[in-house]
Parts: sequence; C-alpha cells; structure tokens
Amino acid sequence: MSMHRKGFDALMEIIARPELIFVRGQGSWLEDHAGKRYLDFVQGWAVNSLGHQAPEIVAALERQARLLINPSAAFYNQPAIDLALRLVQASCFDRIFFANSGAEANEGAIKLARKWGQKHRDGAYRIITFEHAFHGRTLATMSASGKEGWDRKFPPQVEGFPKARLNDLASVRALIDEQTVAVMLEPVQGEGGVIPATPAFMQALRSLTREHGLLLIVDEVQTGMGRTGRLFAYQHADVEPDIMTLGKGIGGGVPLAALCAREAVSCFDPGDQGGTYNGNPLMTAVGVAVFDALTAPGFLDDVNARAQLLSTGLLSLCEKWGLPGERGLGLLRVLELDGDHGPALVEAARERSPEGLLLNSPRNNLLRFMPALNVTADEIETLLKWLDGLIGQVCTA
Repeated sequence: MSMHRKGFDALMEIIARPELIFVRGQGSWLEDHAGKRYLDFVQGWAVNSLGHQAPEIVAALERQARLLINPSAAFYNQPAIDLALRLVQASCFDRIFFANSGAEANEGAIKLARKWGQKHRDGAYRIITFEHAFHGRTLATMSASGKEGWDRKFPPQVEGFPKARLNDLASVRALIDEQTVAVMLEPVQGEGGVIPATPAFMQALRSLTREHGLLLIVDEVQTGMGRTGRLFAYQHADVEPDIMTLGKGIGGGVPLAALCAREAVSCFDPGDQGGTYNGNPLMTAVGVAVFDALTAPGFLDDVNARAQLLSTGLLSLCEKWGLPGERGLGLLRVLELDGDHGPALVEAARERSPEGLLLNSPRNNLLRFMPALNVTADEIETLLKWLDGLIGQVCTA
C-alpha cells in the first residue's frame, strides 16, 4: 500500500502522527502499510481490552449487524438491556445510561449531579475535582480536568470545578461550601501519570461526602472493566460511589461508554439526556461479549498474574539502569525514568527494526503501559527484553 500526502492532508490535524498507516491487527500486534509488525502496549489508550480483532467482538458485530443496528434510543433493544443488567448485577449501581465516549459519559455525570443538586441541595452545582485529573475534551470535561494549561485553551471555562489535591483529604474539605454538590475523581489518574488514589483516601472521601450530603463520582473510563485487576477500580477500596462512568475497555475497541448511578441519584427528567447512537444494539452487543469475556472464570486472575509479571520486570529494569521505580494497578502501569527520555523512547521503540514497539509517554519522564488484558507472558517478556535494549540505546547515549 502506498501513502499519499494528499490523503494525510484531508484529515484535520489534531496531533502529530507518524507517517505510517496501520492496516490490520491481531491480539497484541499491529501491522502497518509496509508489512512491519508492532507489539502494541498502548492498545488505543487502554481501549482494546481483548486486543486487536478479538474473535468475540468480531462474532458479536457480525451476528448483531444481521439483526438490528439502530432502532433509535427512543425504543428498548435487547443487547442494551442485557448489558445494563450485567453492569447492575456486578456493581453497586441501579441504573445505566449508555453513551459513545468517556467524555460523553462524564458530561452526563456532571449533568446528573447538577440535576440532583437542583432537586436536593437548593441548586448546588459545584463539583470538586483534582489537580492533574483528565475527564475528557468537551468544554465541561476540560474544565473539570486538572490538566495544566487547559484553563487557557477555550476560554471562558465552564464554572464550578474547584481543584483539590489527590490523596489530600484536607484539600477537599477546604473547598466544600453550600454550592458543592459532588466530588469527582479517577481512582487512578491515568493521563496524570498513573497516580493511584490510596484505598484510605477513597474511604475517607466516601465518609466526608456522606458527612456533607455530597455525591461521590468515580471516573472509571480508563480504570474500569478489569484494567486494574478488579472489574471496577473502586472495588479495591471497598467503597460504594453514587455515580460511575465507564468507557474505553467496555467496548473493547468500539465506541461505547456508560453512565452508572444509584437509584436515589437517577433523577433525570424526560428530555434531559439522550443521543442518536446511545445504547444502539450493535455497540451494546459488543459490550455484552466483552463483559462476558472479562468476567469468565479465571480471567481477572490472569490479569493480576500478568500485572505482577510486568511490575516485577519493570522493577528489574529499574535496578539494572538506576531508574526511580514503577507504579500502577493491574495492567495500567508506568515506568519512571531518570530524565525526560519518554518521547525519545516512544519514537525509538516505534522505529525499532525489524519489529516495532508501541509505547506511550504521558509525561516526559514516564512510560505508560496499557496492554490488552489478555496479553501473554511471552509478550510481556518480549516487551521487557526490547525495552532493556531501548533504555541502553536512548537513556545512556
């Protein structure tokens, strides 16, 4: 396959893309237009929970496409009901609204919390979020995010998102006032550098929000659906939030997300929330297939075993090369570098020959790993071997 500059130029430029075109994938591997293969430890930013071209997903798409694709969100469809029931039975939530992206689910969570504030807290609307948080790219979710510089991108910001510091309960308490309706956080700040909220902080936050009559919202767009070794990351802390959002891994690669809420918080009036494609049977049928794969006996045990293998291997690299360390939960991990080598390592890994390696650097001194949840032990060993060589090549030059 040949590449044409005109084709690249037809796409709106939103990010600096390397000049290669991926044409097929299988499991943990991608292949580009020239036939070069890449071991993929990004997986669409933790999207492809079962890897590329997962047979369960292909079968669900083929089967459902022959039955019904989109009757509109104004009518019930069976796959949406089936997936909603699975999520309710596996969590502490009672009601599910399906969306197309994590940002859309988070936007819905913000709207739902504000609606609840109108009905139960005299119009309170402020949602305490956290420095370095990432909640999406809509105007409201950008305002809710604590990503540096975003407050200057598309002013004016949506008002009502004061920022606390993760794992610092006093910083949350200091921001609570009569206009506060909720606290919203990622159980692990992914874009912020894979920084986990500690179980003790999550438990204290749940107690604090209950003490003040506030909602607790967990953004599990990146951490949900088995990524951290539990089905949902909030389960590590043994707390029960009021609202949860899911995205990325729930669809295994297709556009699917969910807004989950307890019955007492589900207060939308007709017309408050909707969407042309929301909860369509084609996407929710895939969601059912992904859910059933992730909850099959032994699957999450394997995730935890692979996570331990990856963590141990990264720690060995730290010891060999004098790196500061690694951290994360499950198969969402980072390696901390001894300088701003992240972008150079990402490029060197991709350019590696004869086979490339796909990595992500959320901060210049970090490498993030988000492999398929069914990544094999051999693939992790291959990653570690190649990364060892790349560190020697890039970080000691």
